Amino acid sequence: MHHTLTTLLFAIGLGCSTPLLAGDSGVTDTEILIGSSAVLSGPLGPQTTEYTVGSGLYFNAVNASGGVHGRRIVYKPLDDGFDVKRTVENTRKLVLEEKVFLLYNSTGTANTAAVLPLLTENKTITFGPVTGAATFRDNFNRYLFNVRASYAAEAQRIVQQQLQLGITQVAVVYQDDGFGNALMGEIKRAAEARQLVIPTFVKIDPKQPDFDSAAAAILKAQPQAVVMGTAGLTFTAFVKALNATTARPVVYGFSVVSTDVLNRELGAAARGIVLAQIMPSLRNGSVPVVQEYLRLLKAKDPQAQASSSQFEGFIHAKLLVEGLRRGGKNLSTESFIKGLETGGDISFGKFVSHYSPANHIGSSYVELAILDSAGQLRY
Repeated sequence: MHHTLTTLLFAIGLGCSTPLLAGDSGVTDTEILIGSSAVLSGPLGPQTTEYTVGSGLYFNAVNASGGVHGRRIVYKPLDDGFDVKRTVENTRKLVLEEKVFLLYNSTGTANTAAVLPLLTENKTITFGPVTGAATFRDNFNRYLFNVRASYAAEAQRIVQQQLQLGITQVAVVYQDDGFGNALMGEIKRAAEARQLVIPTFVKIDPKQPDFDSAAAAILKAQPQAVVMGTAGLTFTAFVKALNATTARPVVYGFSVVSTDVLNRELGAAARGIVLAQIMPSLRNGSVPVVQEYLRLLKAKDPQAQASSSQFEGFIHAKLLVEGLRRGGKNLSTESFIKGLETGGDISFGKFVSHYSPANHIGSSYVELAILDSAGQLRY
């Protein structure tokens, strides 16, 4: 992983950055410096690294075509291991020492909440954090731009489908931290809104997980479906423990669950898992952004396999670049904000991202998809 990140950093210009000139931090005559505190190690590391790779794929393509108004994008992701303290340290370094123009695609609910005061105080934009928590949608902050649909929208779609299918016995398994509690809370609220009673909530300590005990609790409850408030290797480890019992509920997950990780860790056992999806389907080759991602991916490596997590990073990067373009030749924090707020919707097929002076919610697009026997998502 270290080799991959080093290669990525130099490929998109970090190895030859120039000193910052006067003006908005991170913007010179030739470069735009953006930073990220992301989960590049630990249980969530494999899929979050894929976001980073997908972003780099698009940034590389933009740089190869002359950059944005003649400026190359320099992208610097730092690993925080999903540790809030490290997220704060990384963010302080990026904002106060590295002088980045903005924070991009940083990971985590508690992590984002911890650094938002610092970013707001320094009038530094955070764009597309990997969290769907309601607090970042309900409490407007002009320096925060969401991209992905909220966890609330995902939870509502999950509960809606369950009731349509006659599934009324539901349990929730979640990791006991800011991320997992946010997912659990949204499922609970969505269920209450539709008068669905969920009697069983099983929490997993992310630092000392006991997957066998969690699986035993589900076996005892015998639900028709389990909604997972977790992702990464925590998700797959629980499914393995559950499959070692006789319980066979339908397993639902949020969009932060990577199909690549599921297929690698679970193989054929991933079949039948239902995931919320907040990006267009990679199987839909008629969508121009899907065509663009696949074309650039194959141009980089003809043997490369398409990745939904990479694709999400790719779309985040594409939206960010559109914001940088709208910010104009004299790019500044204010011109970036104004450009996105007044430039109209940004659409990629059914995915539409909307910003205004009173709303930085981004997209509300959610669909459900099931993993088939080939490990592909079917919408």
